[in-house]
Amino acid sequence: MAALGTAAADLNASIKSWRLWSLLGWIEIRQRYARSKLGPFWLTISMGVVIGTIAFVFGALFHQDMATYLPMLSIGMVTWTLMSTIITEGCNAYINSAQYIRQVNTPRLIYLFQAMWRNFIIFLHNFVIVLIVLGIYGVRSWETVPLFVPGLIVLLLNAVWMAMVVGLFSARFRDLPQIVAAFMQTMYFVTPIMFAASALKKHEWIITFNPFAYLIDLVREPLLGEWPALLTWEVALGMTVVGWIFALALTGRYHKRIPYWL
Repeated sequence: MAALGTAAADLNASIKSWRLWSLLGWIEIRQRYARSKLGPFWLTISMGVVIGTIAFVFGALFHQDMATYLPMLSIGMVTWTLMSTIITEGCNAYINSAQYIRQVNTPRLIYLFQAMWRNFIIFLHNFVIVLIVLGIYGVRSWETVPLFVPGLIVLLLNAVWMAMVVGLFSARFRDLPQIVAAFMQTMYFVTPIMFAASALKKHEWIITFNPFAYLIDLVREPLLGEWPALLTWEVALGMTVVGWIFALALTGRYHKRIPYWL
């Protein structure tokens, strides 16, 4: 309980410091794309090229209907990039901010929120691709579209608690960022992003036990005109509650050790 109290106090202070971590996120993006005319839109162009290439190759290879396949692929790719990048960059959130943590008494979680905010801004740039694709092929049902917002919030909450866990362990074990990056790359290929879950047929159990698949569906299905299944919401919300309790307990337990690990 003491650990949870410590972490909850840090979380509260971090949320109140939203101006700080949002500013740090903006500054980092501006520095990364200094003197660039397109800025973060270079990532959007790269993402668009990747999506177009995959759609052309896999669409032709598996005889996919582009009106169905391209929206599924584009939403899945953009959403996966948001989630996976928050988690992988969360590994280095404390490490890259070591000088601040050692010298200034600031809440710990602001550095994870900074990574989340930075990647959310990039997500908004990449989401232009989704809008273009949906503009070309149309929205199947406007009734389901509003569910995209709570689905995205749940996905962000899960990505942040995962980043909290890997960020803490990465500060202690410096080999972990490479392991997490390799793991996320593996999960990319077994998550229904480039393919529909139904394509696995008798091997669909792989998706059933893949927690990332539920988070992707929570965001993607409303935009595709489908209602997310009740099981999808139950799994995603269950992960959110259990994950945040675990992450806060872990953060509170090792809160004072982070500066020494860095």
